[in-house]
Amino acid sequence: MKEWNSFDKITTGKGMWLIDSKGNRMLDGVASMWCNVWGHSNPELVKAIVNQSKKLQHSSMFNLTNEPAEKLAENLVKISPGMYKVFFSDNGSTAMEIAIKLSLQYWKNIGERKKTKIATIENGYHGDTFGAMSVGYVPEFFGKFKEQLFSTIQFPVPNKYRIPKGFTFSDYQNYCIENIEKKFSKNNNIAAFIMESGAQVAGGVIIYPKGFQRMISKICKKYDVLFVLDEIATGFGRLGSMIQYQEQKSTPDIVAYGKMLTGGYLTMAATLTNKKIYDSYLGEFNDWKHLFHGHTYTGNPIAAAVANENLKMYQKNNLIRRIQKTSKVFEKFYQEISEIDIVGDIRHKGMLMGIELVTNKKKKTPINPKRSINKIFFEEGKKQGIYLRTLGNIVMLVPPLAISEKELDLLLNRTIRTIKAARSKVV
Repeated sequence: MKEWNSFDKITTGKGMWLIDSKGNRMLDGVASMWCNVWGHSNPELVKAIVNQSKKLQHSSMFNLTNEPAEKLAENLVKISPGMYKVFFSDNGSTAMEIAIKLSLQYWKNIGERKKTKIATIENGYHGDTFGAMSVGYVPEFFGKFKEQLFSTIQFPVPNKYRIPKGFTFSDYQNYCIENIEKKFSKNNNIAAFIMESGAQVAGGVIIYPKGFQRMISKICKKYDVLFVLDEIATGFGRLGSMIQYQEQKSTPDIVAYGKMLTGGYLTMAATLTNKKIYDSYLGEFNDWKHLFHGHTYTGNPIAAAVANENLKMYQKNNLIRRIQKTSKVFEKFYQEISEIDIVGDIRHKGMLMGIELVTNKKKKTPINPKRSINKIFFEEGKKQGIYLRTLGNIVMLVPPLAISEKELDLLLNRTIRTIKAARSKVV
């Protein structure tokens, strides 16, 4: 924190660009923390916010409801195979806290009290609140809180760049799956398996191999373990499909959405469940099956209104097809990026790319400078007119989903220049 003694003040956003108080422009390579879909100041989304704010700004969802939230729930269930009901919250971490509570209380509601453990995969990330830290434990982020977090059963995840000695990538995938099945077959106390859908994002941009998520889904169903998916950062087109679990051919019992739900304009998240989960919470008052959980701004009508407009725009503009076409621009730069001497690996899917920086390509030694890589790359990126943010030794490119091919080309060219300019400061 000592390094950050001053900040650039952003005053305007236009399209894919951020403009600061001095008039400097930066191409938003982070989609304003992975959430922006259409760029900044989109007139349709702004209009939806203005129109709703004139009618109803906020009304509690405790004993009441509102039309935009009801419509959004219907829209989300319609596009989410196997899902039945929606619980709204205001950010990804809270959406996952709800998912955790739902999955644990479900078993108590049906009279099964032995199932109390949560299983996860190593290096997953689900948010910064305590429950989310517990199920998405990244040691570099959360090590100082380890003693306060609840324990989970963690399994390794296949990372093609870092395969343990003695394994081929295919062998290691099988090992990871067999590890899960072996544990599940010997334990009847596992309530739920929680993982990011399609890829681990904050944990290093680890793209799952084909069939990996589907196999876990099958194992969960075989051993009666709830399958809980986090699509907060990976759904809604980020990896090239609207609903990532559908592409992965794996149907969850619970799924969480966030980030791109409102196009990145207002804070909102949603946790969806299937009918089995929902029905377990129904009973007489004295059965005490209800979920004691709620947020002040749950189902906020302005956020719901802009989310509904955002979903309408996905359809109207064929955004998913557009993403699939635009994302091929990334592939044009693979070779040029990989030839930089501090680049060890490139991982890419849809509108997400992770560039892993190393000091030694053969040994795959992660770069670990005295100053934060994030600060160095932010400063060098700013000189190139782009906004970049790194996580550890991974340079992440997560642009707004509707970015044009020309602007994505520009972002990648300037990223290459940024990496080369930062080289002397990180090695």
